[in-house]
Amino acid sequence: MYKYLLFDLDGTLTDPGLGITEAVRYALGKFGISVSDRKALYPFIGPPLWESFERFYHFSPTESEQAVNYYREYYKKQGLFENEVYEGIPALLQQLKDGGKSLLVATSKPEVFAVQILEHFGLASYFDLIAGATMDSSRSKKADVIAYALARAGITDPGSAVMIGDREQDVQGAQANGLASIGVLYGYGSAEELTGAGATHLVTRPWDIIKWV
Repeated sequence: MYKYLLFDLDGTLTDPGLGITEAVRYALGKFGISVSDRKALYPFIGPPLWESFERFYHFSPTESEQAVNYYREYYKKQGLFENEVYEGIPALLQQLKDGGKSLLVATSKPEVFAVQILEHFGLASYFDLIAGATMDSSRSKKADVIAYALARAGITDPGSAVMIGDREQDVQGAQANGLASIGVLYGYGSAEELTGAGATHLVTRPWDIIKWV
């Protein structure tokens, strides 16, 4: 059905919960904010960090930029690898490659971090392209990352590609670029969130992706 499969990273290929929430907690601590329950920070997984600090803690743009810098102090040192690959992902990617699909990553995580993570966990070789955000805010929204990935891959027919991710930003970014979407329910987004955003399909396990592609 689709030749090009664009995968989100966090919450879709890997479970980054520990590293991201610990990095957010570290950043908030620099502002005197203490968060005892890491699960309260799960909404930070997926959307651009700038937006989340402003939305959930009402930071100004300047404060958000500083918070992201603090976040990265922790994240690049250890948070990157406080992470694990979801069960079944390597086998899924191998079968898709064997079936002639072209696999790409489109993530709101800075591209340099995405490459490091995928290489560390032995997943980078499955992908023809790893597209991510810039370290500044010039390319951070998922719609912009997807557009960047499509351009770099030379994909001109939106009907030949599908975006696979766990949050509403993945679905909305796909729609902005004329792509269908597959919402995964094993990540950090709910069925209500993904359905409300207009996901084309929903799956409960990684392996279920196969039947839609």
